[in-house]
Amino acid sequence: MTYLLALDQGTSSSRSIVFNAGGHIVAQAQQELTQIYPQPGWVEHDPQEIWRTQLATAREALLKAGIQAADVRAIGITNQRETTLVWNRATGLPIHHAIVWQDRRAEPTCADLRERGLADMIQSKTGLLVDAYFSGTKLKWMLDQVPGARQQAANGELAFGTVDSWLIWRLTEGAVHATDVSNASRTMLFNVHTNQWDAELLQALDIPASLMPVVKPSSALYGEVSPDLLGHAIPIGGVAGDQQSALFGQACFKAGMVKNTYGTGCFMLMHTGTKFQTSHNGLITTSAAQATAQTEFAMEGSVFVGGAVVQWLRDGLHAISHSGEVQALAQSVPDSGGVMVVPAFTGLGAPYWKPDARGTITGLTRGSTVAHIARAALESIAYQSAALLQAMSRDAVEAGGAAVAELRVDGGACINDLLMQFQADLLGIPVVRPAVTETTALGAAYLAGLATGVYQSTDELSAQWQSERRFLPTLDTPRAQELMARWEHAVRQTVL
Repeated sequence: MTYLLALDQGTSSSRSIVFNAGGHIVAQAQQELTQIYPQPGWVEHDPQEIWRTQLATAREALLKAGIQAADVRAIGITNQRETTLVWNRATGLPIHHAIVWQDRRAEPTCADLRERGLADMIQSKTGLLVDAYFSGTKLKWMLDQVPGARQQAANGELAFGTVDSWLIWRLTEGAVHATDVSNASRTMLFNVHTNQWDAELLQALDIPASLMPVVKPSSALYGEVSPDLLGHAIPIGGVAGDQQSALFGQACFKAGMVKNTYGTGCFMLMHTGTKFQTSHNGLITTSAAQATAQTEFAMEGSVFVGGAVVQWLRDGLHAISHSGEVQALAQSVPDSGGVMVVPAFTGLGAPYWKPDARGTITGLTRGSTVAHIARAALESIAYQSAALLQAMSRDAVEAGGAAVAELRVDGGACINDLLMQFQADLLGIPVVRPAVTETTALGAAYLAGLATGVYQSTDELSAQWQSERRFLPTLDTPRAQELMARWEHAVRQTVL
């Protein structure tokens, strides 16, 4: 048997999954990751905990699979994107906690970039809107605020990386400082047309080029895992940011194909082929996972709070004891009873881009119960995703393409049938759940397999993709439009 090991380092946990060449899960292991909230709007992770949990799950997954590291053809890495780390090249020690993608502390830097008139230049080179979401402004904050960091950076003593770079560094025991194009494209420092770090962008944020990792295609040989760590030197053959990896794992290789991942946040990507397309509807352009040196792009919309709203029901409202209870509670009422939950806990992402928005519950009556709030919270995931797909379809049509025909779904919350059916009802198109829903990890495994000869082409991967269930819309169009209008009204009430 041929095996591939995917390291899936996410926002809330580190996971490792062993796949066979057919793309089926052989074994997996997972450990939760501590969330650190120093003050409102700030979110951090401990880089050492990221490394410890990821290594521990890799070892556990191999043990559960009953295989040795020597049986693994290659490792693929996929990761939470935009989360920013800086470490000392000599000691390997981080200079600060990792600043997580959800963190908003860099908003003053973003406001300064806008005031300097740099937003259009940044979007034209990177495809991104100026926002604290992206890594570059987080990196600037770290250099400015950590004592001695600026001088160390000037001396070439520090290394910057997103989570993938940190894991590669640790797995190779400091031999390799690298990233892939999909992660690099999320930094606001990378020119996606040339696939290179951009001197003008680095200068705009006062970031020394010596900090930056080497950038490779997503499917490439990055180096070998130190044999001391897993018992054998395994090549690292695939690296991609989690959402681009999920697009790849969903076999969305052609322009117009769309997937949505329902995780802590929700992330919808539409492949646009080799065409760089600027959104006029609040989306961003990003590099897709690239199996070769050929540039490929995707349009993306990001929902900051997706599945995290279920965690809030559990930990904040104590409406449920376990996340798995939410569907039963929501289904105990026929609908939300007019209640709308807009979970703008850290502002609103695409297509609204309202960093000052805050969460609201509207439509409450004396008859409203916790079940109605739970249902409205669950439905908020679908409403936010529907707003993304509507924006995406408008962009596609404006660019001369066709409206989106179906939505492929993955991520933890896609197992919720109630949510997927409501999603199809709002969109008016089929929502398709694959047989393997761990498509983020699967994409990383596929990229690693391509680099090491397990697979010969993406056509082979397309043939392996299978659907498990298709959710067909049951609502008539006027009713779906009415519900979306109510949602948009609720969104307007989140900004004072």
